[in-house]
Amino acid sequence: MDDTGHSTEAILESISDGVFTVDRDWRVVSFNRAAETITGITRDEAIGRRCSDVFHSSLCEVACPLRRTLEHGDPLIDQPCWFVDVTGERIPISVSTAVLRDTTGATIGGAETFRDLSELEHLRKELAGRGQIGDLITCSAAMRPVLQLLPAVAATPSTVLIHGETGTGKELVARAIHGASPRAAGPFVAINCGAFPDSLLESELFGHARGAFTGATNDRAGCFARADGGTLFLDEIGEVSPALQVRLLRVLQDRCVVPLGSDRPRRVDVRILTATNRDLAELTADGAFRDDLYYRVNVVRVDLPPLRDRREDIPLLAEHFVERFNSQHGRRVTGIAPHALQLLFAHTWPGNVRELENAIEHAFVLCGDGPIQPQHLPRELAAHSAPAPPLDDDLRGSRGAAEAAAIRAALERNQGNRLAAARELGVHKSTLFRRMHTLGITPPARDGRSRS
Repeated sequence: MDDTGHSTEAILESISDGVFTVDRDWRVVSFNRAAETITGITRDEAIGRRCSDVFHSSLCEVACPLRRTLEHGDPLIDQPCWFVDVTGERIPISVSTAVLRDTTGATIGGAETFRDLSELEHLRKELAGRGQIGDLITCSAAMRPVLQLLPAVAATPSTVLIHGETGTGKELVARAIHGASPRAAGPFVAINCGAFPDSLLESELFGHARGAFTGATNDRAGCFARADGGTLFLDEIGEVSPALQVRLLRVLQDRCVVPLGSDRPRRVDVRILTATNRDLAELTADGAFRDDLYYRVNVVRVDLPPLRDRREDIPLLAEHFVERFNSQHGRRVTGIAPHALQLLFAHTWPGNVRELENAIEHAFVLCGDGPIQPQHLPRELAAHSAPAPPLDDDLRGSRGAAEAAAIRAALERNQGNRLAAARELGVHKSTLFRRMHTLGITPPARDGRSRS
């Protein structure tokens, strides 16, 4: 082989695209290192075999791009297709082809390059499969039951109890249910029942007539009337006093409200959504919450996990808040630096998503046009953070961090069983192994298959 041949071979061995050549009988003549990596097939196994026996591609039988190129002489660029690798997994690729000629111009075979699109396909699936209903955004397996439940809940008129710690996004869930419901065109009215004393809360809920009390100079519609035809969200319903619970129960049963100072009932058509961060069953057992009201509001229950149990959502939520603040303030903050992201992962988040939003807003105020750095975050974030698994120094961007966190969490939930983790994440086991390698995730010492 002359120097030109050696140079060509060196170039083919160094590129990341798979390259192979065939002769006129469709037998593989050359097979570069990238082709071995992408297919899992060694050069010795490929050379001499028909290319259709090597690749098992979706185009081999009916629309082989290399055959078309050899027949018509026209190269093809980035033809999408897939092939089956040695593990049986379908690998998405893009294919480009060319005719090979000898020094006299005679056709002696063909060349095909192929690019592994697994990463792009993974990103596409991640974006397409990313849970989002309204402003409720998640990629966490812990939130999957919530996302699966919400469409069915939204389609019914049933009363819903949303339970979760303070700051977990209970109102977002309520708005998502309303937005996906047949009442979406109607009003959404929210009230925090814990923010008002009894006398004022009664007026806020049911309205009042002019002269009902000192300062009531005009008739005023309450939340039930304003939500007519739509949805009323009663946040922190566990804070309602027993006396007011009686009247609230009657309205939920009869769907009629009587404003304070009036004797004229008004029928309302309202879907009721409620939320609490307290254990209503325990309050009911203690006599602090009426059992008949509890059964009325607890027709369907949605439990929101705290942010510490869905840490893989932290980068996704942080990016969402950065984008929103950029839009609101005309800034160009470019995201979260890896070390700042590590602090976000390490924090215990007692205030959940609301605390994260406040932390990002704090950092946004201090940050310029670059990424948010550790020094931009609230000082107490580092002071109260628990130890966190280290993020790889070359992990650039929060999407990779989110994926790494999701994989680690799935492995932990499945006691290191990688096959079970892959099933939970909805990917093939070889895809999981490849992503773990790319993200620098060390396989657990035990694989969890020997559990008793």
